[in-house]
Amino acid sequence: MTLATADGSNCHRDHRNHHSTRRRPPQKSPIARLHRRHQLATVSHDDTKATRNRAQHGDDGDTTNDVIFRPVQSVFQPLQWCSSLVHVDSIQFSTLVDNLIMPLMLCSIEPSIGISLLHLRYIKAIWERFQHIYSGVENFTRLYEVCKLYVGLEQGEAIYVDDIPSPANCLYGSFICSTKPLARVKGIKFQPKPYPDGLAAVITYKDIPTGGENIGSKTIFGTEPLFAEELTECAGQRLAFVVADTQKHADMAIKCAVVDYDMENLEPPILSVEEAVKRSSLFEVPSFLYPKQVGDILEGMAEADQKIVSAEIKLGSQYYFYMETQTALAVPDEDNCMVVYSSSQVPEWTHIVIARCLGIPDHNVRVITRRVGGGFGGKAVKAMPVATACALAAHKLRRPVRIYLDRKTDMIMAGGRHPMKITYSVGFKSNGKITALQLDILIDAGLSADISPMMPHNVMGALKKYDWGALSFDIKVCKTNHSSKSAMRAPGEVQGSFIAEAVIEHVASVLSMEVDSVRSINLHTYNSLNLFYEGGADEPFEYTLPSIWDSLAASSRLCHRTEMVKEFNRDNKWRKRGISRIPIVHEVMLRPTPGKVSILHDGSIVVEVGGIELGQGLWTKVKQMAAFALSSIKCDGAGDLLDKVRVIQSDTLSLIQGGFTAGSTTSESSCEAVRLCCNILVERLRPLRERLQEQMDSIQWAMLIDQAHLQVVNLSASSYFVPDLTSMRYLNYGAAVEVNLLTGETTILQTDIIYDCGQSLNPAVDLGQIEGAFVQGIGFFMLEEYLTNSNGLVVVEGTWTYKIPTLDTIPKQFNVQVLNSGHHQKRVLSSKASGEPPLLLAASVHCATRAAIKEARKQLLSWSSQSGSTTNSTTFQLEVPATMPVVKELCGLESVERYLEWSMGTK
Repeated sequence: MTLATADGSNCHRDHRNHHSTRRRPPQKSPIARLHRRHQLATVSHDDTKATRNRAQHGDDGDTTNDVIFRPVQSVFQPLQWCSSLVHVDSIQFSTLVDNLIMPLMLCSIEPSIGISLLHLRYIKAIWERFQHIYSGVENFTRLYEVCKLYVGLEQGEAIYVDDIPSPANCLYGSFICSTKPLARVKGIKFQPKPYPDGLAAVITYKDIPTGGENIGSKTIFGTEPLFAEELTECAGQRLAFVVADTQKHADMAIKCAVVDYDMENLEPPILSVEEAVKRSSLFEVPSFLYPKQVGDILEGMAEADQKIVSAEIKLGSQYYFYMETQTALAVPDEDNCMVVYSSSQVPEWTHIVIARCLGIPDHNVRVITRRVGGGFGGKAVKAMPVATACALAAHKLRRPVRIYLDRKTDMIMAGGRHPMKITYSVGFKSNGKITALQLDILIDAGLSADISPMMPHNVMGALKKYDWGALSFDIKVCKTNHSSKSAMRAPGEVQGSFIAEAVIEHVASVLSMEVDSVRSINLHTYNSLNLFYEGGADEPFEYTLPSIWDSLAASSRLCHRTEMVKEFNRDNKWRKRGISRIPIVHEVMLRPTPGKVSILHDGSIVVEVGGIELGQGLWTKVKQMAAFALSSIKCDGAGDLLDKVRVIQSDTLSLIQGGFTAGSTTSESSCEAVRLCCNILVERLRPLRERLQEQMDSIQWAMLIDQAHLQVVNLSASSYFVPDLTSMRYLNYGAAVEVNLLTGETTILQTDIIYDCGQSLNPAVDLGQIEGAFVQGIGFFMLEEYLTNSNGLVVVEGTWTYKIPTLDTIPKQFNVQVLNSGHHQKRVLSSKASGEPPLLLAASVHCATRAAIKEARKQLLSWSSQSGSTTNSTTFQLEVPATMPVVKELCGLESVERYLEWSMGTK
């Protein structure tokens, strides 16, 4: 199969795995070169001379400097319109760094911006941070059109909800939230003035119109009220919506609000999962979502040589920390209609909730979302009450109302990732092979169900990445008086994958074996993978994890670096290093998605899709797909349509059934919906093109479209992509090696990732997603403490008290390789998801840190034994997040004293 390039030439899909040959491919797409250069950008300073030699002589001894690393051969040949390689001077190089390479790095440093650029003020710092890496590079690709694609975002021209000018007579809102986990609300008043400056109204559940409902959000599992009524059931629950003439006055008003509570004759609130189980406060998990046990646990335990019984793990929560907090604008329209601009990942559900709250028909509500400034799941269910409160206030006052939450209120209302308590027992043989794993998992869902009943399925899906022999579990989703937890990037999967690694680490520690050996011996075969994932492994050639595992060991020089780590630890008393290699298996599912493509009179193209642009590059891929699919009409100019394509905002009255932008597959589904639309249009245009072809030698795209309009050909097509049962589920694979430096504070020296992206629709976008997800995962495992007080109220306020990854968090050397894993007929152009699965690989940082702590404790043990003291063994559990105080305590706060005692005793 061939694809037309911008210059009219054809390029063939290469279905081979790029590891299968060392022969240099005769032709590379520009984005393949970009990927190679991005890999080059991660070469350390020490390797620069060797890199220059390879660049001068080629990998196979040729004289070209065009091949340095094995490039990805994308089946889609994305960004075909990029210009070819040119030599650049220092000024041009600096421009290139600003316009292209730095955006890729930004994706790692600030995950919430994705491929978009909102933090250009970091450019100088980033360049200073990374300039040593580029010292061995002499020529780069100048990708003018790539820069052009993102220039609007770079220059602040992209419009987000809060950038929309306020309509005339616009009011501004802010929420009053409960500070008690369980109490009656007797009233709200303001002090010191009963009516703060600019106050227009205080909206509560009493202001919901006749026929409306007190509903703030909904999922397939239930609803959550917009406002508490007589009883508030969690700290952070919405009590009222204050409306004022400015956002400043609205925010000041809520600070003056005094809520009168009454807690007499109420049961104590449930603030722990243990208490929830004791009081049978649980959410029901539908049987079709509860995962199946594997094997016979009693037989598996009987086969074991050794056992670990009732070990515990506790996992904390994580806040989304998107760049743009929750925001909405509601504008009353004619005929009792309401237009709402919402920063939402799921406008369709927001539309339904607003209509039900106001008690008006669905056709009287219109929800518009152009783009979202970072979501990670937090702009789905949690965006609904923000938009609904604005709509309710606008409906009551008949004036536009908008809100932009301050960071503190956003953090209080967000809920975040699900905390968990895990108790496990594991049986294993003396060679490290695990024969049985039994788990009891308690999940804190908070006040309402939200998406929490899905968590057991997600947790076990990621945990099954190893062959456990037999696997048994009891998972309870607990209802507590905390704010409702919601989906956050890789919900459940990140916890499940970590639980698996914690078990492996514990077994290795008990056996005094190398952890990497225990991981290797418990990796799935194709047959065991098919057993654990119930036939979801597809064809044997699609199970790429074993080859990834071996390739990563070779490309990262794992054995050599492991010896270097051991040597470093022997030579250094106060600084320790750890190294870790981990695999992932991540199950994803394609969702039904609508699309619409229209060709206008001048030949330009308008595209609508159900998926929302969150910064993940969805619009970029959709534009590519539209240009690619329409190019099959084969007329002059049809191979260069990308600049003619425009993707427009989501509008729930224009394109219905938009669904949920989540799960890493919305870009794929949206692209497939667009491809189906374009195929319809091509079939409608083909007879006309053939008639015109008989009359003239060449046909221009503009001429074809002009004739189509004259001959009343329908040039608008809609589709609704519904994946079939054989293609909607598939597995993603990846692996990472991590080298850590431990001095109390953790420094990540090097990360190597190989990730199976299928045949990437756009490697530049997917690289940004992989890096951004990994760094956000570092935040969860190492930094971010989403703390609450004794009442369950969030007490962290922004980055002063909540620490997210920064410039110094990312690996000093960051190598990412996208595996071209061959042709997959069941996939959308053979591609795979990249948004969430790589986040799971960040557990390698935690595991490497644990290895470094283990070395520190070994040394402490030697000093203690010499001085006659005792200390803890090298078997321990490392909390999540593994913050500096936690690490220091596990290394031994008294290390200096022990060392002095030991050294003085030897003199």
